[in-house]
Amino acid sequence: MAGTSNIEWTDATWNPVVGCSIVSPGCTNCYAMRMAARIEAMDSSSHYAGTTKKVNGNAVWTGKVALAPDHILTAPLRWKKPRKIFVNSMGDLFHESIPDEWIDRVFAVMALCLQHTFQVLTKRAERMREYFVKLGNDDKACEGIGRWHGETAPIFGDLVSDDEWEAALSLDMPLENVWLGVSAERQQEADERIPHLLATPAAVRFVSLEPLLGPIDLRNIPLRWMHFGRGMVDVLEGKEGAREGYPSDYSKTEWCSAVEVVSAPHLNWVIVGGESGPGARPMDLDWARNLVAQCRNAGIACFVKQIGAKPMLHGFKGFPVTGKGIDWSEWPEDLRMREMPNAP
Repeated sequence: MAGTSNIEWTDATWNPVVGCSIVSPGCTNCYAMRMAARIEAMDSSSHYAGTTKKVNGNAVWTGKVALAPDHILTAPLRWKKPRKIFVNSMGDLFHESIPDEWIDRVFAVMALCLQHTFQVLTKRAERMREYFVKLGNDDKACEGIGRWHGETAPIFGDLVSDDEWEAALSLDMPLENVWLGVSAERQQEADERIPHLLATPAAVRFVSLEPLLGPIDLRNIPLRWMHFGRGMVDVLEGKEGAREGYPSDYSKTEWCSAVEVVSAPHLNWVIVGGESGPGARPMDLDWARNLVAQCRNAGIACFVKQIGAKPMLHGFKGFPVTGKGIDWSEWPEDLRMREMPNAP
């Protein structure tokens, strides 16, 4: 699938790879599973075939992934008007079953489309970091792009000239038109994924806290990739945090090991949202309010996407909304915030 999007923080979606698997509670009611099942039902020859199965009457990812046909892979090259493009709304670009060569292809297209801004969101933050580590330390994007360059002439045809390829191969990493983000639904996922994101080179780093299933404190994240005293870091301002205790699966030594990957790591953008759709789980508005306040205090852009179909207030259900909780006029005024980050 490729085209315009109803997602409030982007203009279009582009799915060069499809398919996924469930990794954490935020995946339980994934809209993409239901959509993939519908596409497969309409066309059994689609590249979506086999990506979902029925479990108790509901569509669930099988773990199968598929590379999209060439006309989808190259679609952004035909979009001349600049767009913000959400990459892989129907899967995870850094899924464990996706080979590096497929990721190379996606980054090559993004390097050839500097008129667009690409927003890459993953739950596999560690795989994303490892992919960039493999590219080497010469700060060039050309290694990954170049691995695919020799195979592409039949695919791109007249869409890309030799001069455009040469320009793409000379670009510095990180690509200025690529934003990298991780999604997290609870403190546990934030603690696990954000450190990997901040150890990954990116023009803009962002988090999508949707569906928000619990309170999250971005001022105190165990950033074990840098040495910050006790290992707790305010990832909104890039300074030492103060939350007590260490997760049971990491030792204090691991946390505080000095691995110099990035300096003054911090996020550039925070997206917040409740859950909508069948089986939506509640979001306490205080969780969202606290995140908005954290961002305001740090001067970081915050985008409240929705308050969900089942918003709670101070732990009690019954906050009045209709439908999916996306009607701005029904929200508390202090949550009507939709800011975008400053791009390079």
